[in-house]
Amino acid sequence: MNHWLIRPSVEYTIATDWVTNRCLKWCFMYSRKNRKIFLFLTAFLGYVLPYGQMSLWGYQNSLRCLNKNFLYLYKLDKFFIYFILLMMENRIIRYKSWQRIGPHNHDILSIIFGSLLGDGHAEKRSGGFGTRITFYQEGSHIEYILWLHNLISSIGYCNYVPPILSTRIGKGGKLRKIARFRTWTYTSFNWIHDLWYDKGIKKVPSCIGKYLTPLALAIWIMDDGTKVSKGLKLCTNSFTYDDCILLTKVLYNNFSIKASVQSAGDKMKNQYIIYIWKESMDTLRSITGDFIIPEMKYKII
Repeated sequence: MNHWLIRPSVEYTIATDWVTNRCLKWCFMYSRKNRKIFLFLTAFLGYVLPYGQMSLWGYQNSLRCLNKNFLYLYKLDKFFIYFILLMMENRIIRYKSWQRIGPHNHDILSIIFGSLLGDGHAEKRSGGFGTRITFYQEGSHIEYILWLHNLISSIGYCNYVPPILSTRIGKGGKLRKIARFRTWTYTSFNWIHDLWYDKGIKKVPSCIGKYLTPLALAIWIMDDGTKVSKGLKLCTNSFTYDDCILLTKVLYNNFSIKASVQSAGDKMKNQYIIYIWKESMDTLRSITGDFIIPEMKYKII
């Protein structure tokens, strides 16, 4: 058999993807010397050992190593891609957060405001030298977080390395799979943090109507929307009653969408959700349909 035709198992592919993404992040975070070490290491472990291009040992033992789940850092196709990226990185200038001053396109502000209505989080770094936005989803929504990352990285606001699934221990010791990524830190994001947080507690800013665009609404729905009968529920449990009333007014003023504030349930006192009426669902679909990814369409159908 031609050893070039060996195809790694699914488990092997997942493992290598995890390690390469982790190593690539490490590589770009630190010195140029470390990047060179990384480059030669991946060339040897990812190209020489598994395929035996410079070693009879590799030809004779590559199958046996794969069967023993020997972990290689790179597959052959990734080696050439990252080699080029690493060489290009020498020409990239890394700016400090205080040098990133904007102004910002309205699209990125729509993405951020839509995410902050959902699971997004704005973090002001220590010393007040800038704010970064964290995007987070459960592993079951990995397609959405990858789409969101691609959208944000394509306009230069975060690392291009896609987020990967990681494991966390949740309530009752239950293992949870999550995926998250963050934007770069910008001093020109500090005003966003100041708008959305009061003593560390998230609130809805009074100017939300200015930034609740169709894109922001779609992201909010994909983050926190739940299909309920013929309507849609937006899980606004972390916001106050007044915040929720403000949001229903903005939904009507911006999009003519009718919605009401409801209690989240007897067991969740002082928590509220927003229910979009079934008579407004056609309007909602026409406004957000172009932005909602196929995997999330079920929320508005």
